[in-house]
Amino acid sequence: MSSLLRYSARQVAVAGRRRLSAQPVASEGSRSWEFFAGDPEVTADGVAIVRLDAKKAKMNTLNPALQAEAQEMWSELMEARGNDVKAAVFISAKPDNFIAGADISMLAAKKASGDEDSLEAICLSGHTMFAELKATNIPIVAAIHGACLGGGLEWALKCDYRVASTSPKTKLGLPEVKLGLLPGWGGTYALPKLIGLTEALPMILQGKEVKADKAKKLGLVDAVCDPAALERLAVAKAAALGNGSLKLKEKKKSWMRWATEDVSFGRDFVFKKAKETVDKTTRGKYPAAYEIMDCVKHGLGKSPEEAFAFEAKAFVRLAKTPESSALIGLFDGITASKKNRYGNASDPATLKALDTVAVLGAGLMGAGIAQVSAEKGLNVLLKDASPEGLAKGVDYVGGNLAKKVKRRRMTDYTRNTITSKVMGYHDGPGGGGDAAWLRKAATADVVVEAVFEDLDLKHKVFQSVEPLVSEACVLATNTSAIPIAKVAAGAAKPERVLGMHYFSPVPQMQLLEIIPHAGTDPKAMAAAFAVGIKQGKFCIEVKDVPGFYVNRCLAPMMAELAPLFQDGVEPKQLDEAILDLGMPVGPVTLIDEVGADVGLHVQRTMLADETMGGRMAGADPAMLQAVVDKGWLGRKSGKGFFVYDGKKKTPNAEANAYVESEVKRRDAGLSVETIQDRYLTRFVNEAAVCLQEGILKTPADGDLGAVFGVGFLPFTGGPFRMLDAVGAATYVDKMNRLADEYGDRFAPCDLLVDHANSGKKFYPSK
Repeated sequence: MSSLLRYSARQVAVAGRRRLSAQPVASEGSRSWEFFAGDPEVTADGVAIVRLDAKKAKMNTLNPALQAEAQEMWSELMEARGNDVKAAVFISAKPDNFIAGADISMLAAKKASGDEDSLEAICLSGHTMFAELKATNIPIVAAIHGACLGGGLEWALKCDYRVASTSPKTKLGLPEVKLGLLPGWGGTYALPKLIGLTEALPMILQGKEVKADKAKKLGLVDAVCDPAALERLAVAKAAALGNGSLKLKEKKKSWMRWATEDVSFGRDFVFKKAKETVDKTTRGKYPAAYEIMDCVKHGLGKSPEEAFAFEAKAFVRLAKTPESSALIGLFDGITASKKNRYGNASDPATLKALDTVAVLGAGLMGAGIAQVSAEKGLNVLLKDASPEGLAKGVDYVGGNLAKKVKRRRMTDYTRNTITSKVMGYHDGPGGGGDAAWLRKAATADVVVEAVFEDLDLKHKVFQSVEPLVSEACVLATNTSAIPIAKVAAGAAKPERVLGMHYFSPVPQMQLLEIIPHAGTDPKAMAAAFAVGIKQGKFCIEVKDVPGFYVNRCLAPMMAELAPLFQDGVEPKQLDEAILDLGMPVGPVTLIDEVGADVGLHVQRTMLADETMGGRMAGADPAMLQAVVDKGWLGRKSGKGFFVYDGKKKTPNAEANAYVESEVKRRDAGLSVETIQDRYLTRFVNEAAVCLQEGILKTPADGDLGAVFGVGFLPFTGGPFRMLDAVGAATYVDKMNRLADEYGDRFAPCDLLVDHANSGKKFYPSK
């Protein structure tokens, strides 16, 4: 369908150009452009159509070379057809992006060479380039289809008029804060000026992206249309601007916007509230948010030149921070995870054609897997043992999509399209368990079982479906505890069995651990990665060991709770210390969210794993057993270490009394820093052990898994990037001090000691 849509759009665009009699700019020989599809075409109405198209890249991105070429092209256009050109349209020749942002590789190279100061001139040169274009007084229209992000949106903001396609691929935003940076090409000035302070601040501070309809409502774009009509409408609007039949009018400020921008009291109130939100959500760990607020505030009432100069200097300051280095590194890891590392093991056409996933078990995990699959266009066969179980799973998917519709993040049409891709079956009468299921099961490319953690049940499920599916179909288990090799032992063809470990809640958690056993066929891995990438997940490969990677690292860290309680740290005090460290959730709250019974099961599983050695020391299953016995299971029971009343939570006085009287052994008076170090070092050390023992393939996998699996300090880029930043030697010294005082569970692993002694980096400089 998407290829048909692109074909139709091209045909309409071509037909439109013919009707408009567009002609390329005359030149003395064919000119080849690196960042544009060809010479601008000029219509009979005098509209120059300029097509962005970076020849060597999938995405259009901003860099100095593109800016220079744009100036050169514009100069040639004005020289050759200046008298004929009355308006211009910038449009992309790419199928899914206008301009996706700045060239991150260029930025990374500047940082690697220590040449961040030169970025100030690069930022300012962009303004100079567009000023030359605008000096001709020719109205310019941006025709936006696909990603229009960062510098791409800033490019569009410099245009006089913006038209956006209603394609789901079209999204507009300034996501630089997610890289530890700020918009460097005028975004902190232009966006608030266009849509208002109260709308612009959240977009820039959170890196929020908006679809075309929302952008139109905000005033970010002037018109929206079907993708097939985009070029024609943009050219028509440009022609009208050129002949004066369409006038550019500055939108009159509402009284609310006047009060929050032009009245000092209102303006101060907006920034005060913005800072309070940033303080609460970032705990001061993201300097970019504060620089953004300073730039926006400084730009109000200033000339563009003053605002741009201030912004460019702030951009350089942020480019020099370790946070931006870490977040850019994390972005590189995300980008790499979108490529199928097993792509060479299978036919590319076969991988591209994978379009059907069967999910066996319609519980919370199964329904979540079904939702993310259908949302990304995959066909889903959702099967449960009972009609009641299936109904709950279908309701879960429908309820989540209904919330998106209510919040205007999705249209009714899109919701209906997604739900139509989920076909339900059950084993009861009338559940399609006979001919219909037999016929559909044969079409599945990947089967994911998401039933209870019972090995016999998983064997039974695979044995029931294996005779029905094709020879190439992959059998994936979503187990979080059972070895994949044991699950595979129950299959007729174990080589097609692997693990696909999703994290709960599946629609929100972006990580997917893919786990082969010793006999898994690389073609099965290729198919699993292909489906995971299509589902929008960040896929990492992990060895078949208890806990895999994320839970294996989480277990020693969570084992430290009991020793900290024994040393007099109170539950709420522990949560606050870890939140101040920069983790998204405190460990005590994490137990409540997961469930004390689940935490107890995981802890016992990891204690039974002989390969963990003494790294689970400190774990106290008796404490968790007592919590379970008292019914303090967490949020699901309404009471854990905290008491839950809707979204409100308060400390559970009974749980606090239990910790005080039954667990606490002394009042060690631990500092916040010591609490944080004792908690975090145990995760970091286990992550290094995983790399040392081949459980992880690469440090990048470890960083992605840690950040997107447990929320490990995103501003550090993950444990391995953090170790490179602080130095392995410094971190090993810290761990040795902790080991001297609190025991061998803090002893650094051999890989950390090796890196400390040799000075090696996990990410060597290129």
